[in-house]
Amino acid sequence: MTPTFQNGEILPAGANAAVLTGVEPMYAGRERGEHWSGRMVRYLVRSVTAFLVGLAMLTGMAAAQDGPLRIEITEGVVEPLPFALPAFVAQGAEAQQYAEQITQVISQDLTGTGLFREIPRSSHISQISSFGSPVQFSDWRAINAQALITGEVSSDGSGRVVVKFRIWDVFAGQELGQGLQFSAGTDGLRRLAHKVADQVYTRITGEDPYFDSRVVFVSETGPKDNRSKRLAIMDYDGANVRYLTDGNAIVLAPRFSPTGDRVLYTSYESGSPSIRVLSVGDGGSRNLQVGQGMTFSPRFSPNGQTVVYSQSEGSNTDIFAMDIATGQSRRLTSTPSIETAPSFSPDGSRIVFESDRSGTQQLYVMPASGGEAQRISFGQGRYGTPVWSPRGDMIAFTKQNAGRFHIGVMRTDGSEERLLTASFLDEGPTWAPNGRVIMFSRETQGAQGSSSLYSVDISGRNLQRVRTPSGGSDPSWGPLQ
Repeated sequence: MTPTFQNGEILPAGANAAVLTGVEPMYAGRERGEHWSGRMVRYLVRSVTAFLVGLAMLTGMAAAQDGPLRIEITEGVVEPLPFALPAFVAQGAEAQQYAEQITQVISQDLTGTGLFREIPRSSHISQISSFGSPVQFSDWRAINAQALITGEVSSDGSGRVVVKFRIWDVFAGQELGQGLQFSAGTDGLRRLAHKVADQVYTRITGEDPYFDSRVVFVSETGPKDNRSKRLAIMDYDGANVRYLTDGNAIVLAPRFSPTGDRVLYTSYESGSPSIRVLSVGDGGSRNLQVGQGMTFSPRFSPNGQTVVYSQSEGSNTDIFAMDIATGQSRRLTSTPSIETAPSFSPDGSRIVFESDRSGTQQLYVMPASGGEAQRISFGQGRYGTPVWSPRGDMIAFTKQNAGRFHIGVMRTDGSEERLLTASFLDEGPTWAPNGRVIMFSRETQGAQGSSSLYSVDISGRNLQRVRTPSGGSDPSWGPLQ
């Protein structure tokens, strides 16, 4: 694939520099999906015995000399791929602090997935003293590194930091694609690192990236019976938290727009729930005039032109849709029941929502224009807060059964239901941009209980807490930046 040029610099094919706010790609790279010569490494474990695990790995090493270095991610248990990440070479004293910080974030991104395991630097035999020096692959094979990431960090003297990097298939002795270079201001170091990690993740797993993304959520402080709640935005890993509201009014259920520039949320500023829309850039917000009575649980359509929401009239709650350009609303459901938490399919053709029309809280799917809805949840317990995967193949949900709450996933027809978590109170799932990871909120029991954010892989592996300055709930994962 031929690279394109802009302002005299080579951009990765398919890249759009205008989208990369504060981060500029600068020389040749390849898109996801291209093939490189190398050795196919399969780290799929079907959980039979340790002997079979080892045998499968050895077979993959010996038989796949003509395939790319790759992790195959399935529903089984994945043995983390060992990689080496020497500290990026710093060009000049000023770049030294930047190099160490960027290298550390790359490591945290990759190991945090549960798919990669970093080999400690104390085990390294070779030292990378220059970005352009030849790689001694035998030294990296000796410590069983399957992938090697090398890089260089420099500062151009005008407040810009430049990162170059390469990804190597150690056993094949070849580079995975061509090197890449990104630049950003000193306030964008973490974004630079996330972009490097995204490239490593994508080239080895074949999956779309997600590290360079943000999450909007409700930040919570104070006792359980008198919490202050305000909107906040952060990097996917909990860094760079910025508050969007002042906490004077209760806020709930923020939802990113498809482009990540706006947030819908429910506010009690007027005393009753109403829908507001906030600009992420300047923090300005306004009421969205979507109808009379209490309105809540809003969400954007995939094209960002429609807002779907719930509206209560007496004891009844129905789902409505509003065209943002015209302000015209239309009713999508009309039953004597409570129907809420609507979520569009990625192609915008269908909506999944929760309803108690059958007598208990269950999940239903209907056309985006309204009409007949099909029930898709039939397991034990109650189902709520459904959200469609960005891939379009699954729906995540909250389930309550036998005194426990779960985050689960199912196919869009309700088949293959799988519970990923269980606790006193897990709720409100949201998908990573690549549809591989789910974030949700977990509340602990008792008068002193608190709410925190967690993430989990869709296979049910790699459950971990997302560190935030205070309590957190109602996360909404935004698109890649």
